[in-house]
Amino acid sequence: MDLGLSGKNMIVTGASRGIGLAVTRALVGEGAAVVAVSKDGSAELKALGETGKVLAVMADLTDPQGPPAVVETAISAFGGLDVLVNNVGAVRPRVGGFLSVTDDDWDATLTINLLAAVRMTRAVLPHLVERGAGSIVTVSSVNAVLPDPLVIDYSAAKAALSSFCKSLSKEVGPSGVRVNTVSPGPVATALWLGDGGVAATVATATGGNPGAIADRAASESVTGRFTQPEEVADLVMFLAGDRAANITGADFTIDGGLISTL
Repeated sequence: MDLGLSGKNMIVTGASRGIGLAVTRALVGEGAAVVAVSKDGSAELKALGETGKVLAVMADLTDPQGPPAVVETAISAFGGLDVLVNNVGAVRPRVGGFLSVTDDDWDATLTINLLAAVRMTRAVLPHLVERGAGSIVTVSSVNAVLPDPLVIDYSAAKAALSSFCKSLSKEVGPSGVRVNTVSPGPVATALWLGDGGVAATVATATGGNPGAIADRAASESVTGRFTQPEEVADLVMFLAGDRAANITGADFTIDGGLISTL
């Protein structure tokens, strides 16, 4: 199936690993040109950059000046933009409970999970509106509708992120710009399974085993497993491309059946 991505110019944030890296690889495979944004880069992203199909840009998107600089770089390199994939985000389990979450913690969580996407969108949007076409796909989370005290600040930030995207879709839809969200459950990335990931953090606090904690989380899904980053990437690609030309203001859950309500 031709997704209508060949020749299009994209920005992907949080592109050095996990979902962002999978999205970048998938888009390149469909013939898109990608500015892949990350704070520190990675060997995998560097290798993609060496193919000539990806422009790897290191930027701190928690800095208000980061998003405009990224967009300027993309416009300079490509001459225009078609798609923004807001993927950057982070989570830290609050094993000490709500009272352990400081103002600084709240500020950091809201900045990386909400304001980074707001600022990237603000910087990209004029270019898409001027063209009269474009797609913004934002990676949210099932925690936007499945609040969890273990990630209380992250849940709140993702709820705000999904609301922002829905509101924006109503404003810019008539201008030809589509805005959608993808909400994964647990994904097999370092965010969940890495040394400093959710499973390891909870295990350290409770004296448990990271593998057992991850297995328990996976068992809560109907499919009994974590989503693979490539599966999220496939959904992002579809929403970014021309096949989804009349889809906007929608949220697509990919969680193996974790959310059991309508």
